[in-house]
Amino acid sequence: MGQTLDQEYEAHFTSLKKSINYQITCFPQINKSFFYLCIMKIQEINKLADIYLKLSIRMIDHDKYTYYAITHHSTAIEGSTLTEKQSVNLLEFGKPAALKPIQDHLMVLDYFNALKNTIQLAKDKKPLSSNLIQSIAAQVKANTGETVNTISGTYYTAKGDFRTGTVRAGSRTFPDFSKVPQLLKQLCDRTYEEIKKVKTFEEKCNLAFKVHFDFVGIHLFGDGNGRTSRLLMNYIQAWFDLPLSIVFKQDRIKYVEALESARNKENIDNFYQFMYGQYSKFLKSEILQLQEVKPAKIKVKPKQSVAKKKRPVKGKTK
Repeated sequence: MGQTLDQEYEAHFTSLKKSINYQITCFPQINKSFFYLCIMKIQEINKLADIYLKLSIRMIDHDKYTYYAITHHSTAIEGSTLTEKQSVNLLEFGKPAALKPIQDHLMVLDYFNALKNTIQLAKDKKPLSSNLIQSIAAQVKANTGETVNTISGTYYTAKGDFRTGTVRAGSRTFPDFSKVPQLLKQLCDRTYEEIKKVKTFEEKCNLAFKVHFDFVGIHLFGDGNGRTSRLLMNYIQAWFDLPLSIVFKQDRIKYVEALESARNKENIDNFYQFMYGQYSKFLKSEILQLQEVKPAKIKVKPKQSVAKKKRPVKGKTK
């Protein structure tokens, strides 16, 4: 008999611990606890991702329900008041939530459509470009966009137009709007080259999280930058057939703090640490639910025996 998923998981980490202990013995000058924690965390998430993918195969429409969860949390971070159940009812049955703003419903619908499109672009191996990112941003604001007038010009967020004014978030001022097109081109070119180079699970995850971080730092649009950045993170993950990440709405403050800390220290490690934590949290939650789903049993009807007709004996009558 083969190993169960739990046995496979335990065997993997027993082997991993031996490997790490050997490396610590060879390099005694390193910070043992930090080194052990970093490797174990990423290896653990890698294993969780493998288990998640194995289990999700047996659930019908699993991708759809994952999209529902991502949509709910990403829009809630940006102010949507719909609960997760209300978001699912809206997306699955077209049922609006009573006494909730129409703008929140439209935000959820727009994001869900943008997410589906973004994942398909990744699966079709459409490379990142300024036009592609602007089309994603336009879908994010398709029904909630607005015209913004500034001293330097007018832009329409529902069309994915670049901003033509200064954008501030708290105490932070983002790059001047005149630099936005070039900064975006550099991001796309850099990402295109990195996609060709990355090989390991950690490298692929880091690239997804870095694109997320770098995009927010440019703040291309007048609105929808956070949602678009999280979609681009999922785009990279879908490109490599990894499970999609989620940023939980209840961790919004920690999310903002991780972004700010990484910017202030000019060191992305804090953001990586936060995002790996979110990834682990999501995968563990999903695995627990998927383990409760029993694979459908296919009933095979027994073959019916065909009674042989007796051949009449010559010379005899009934």
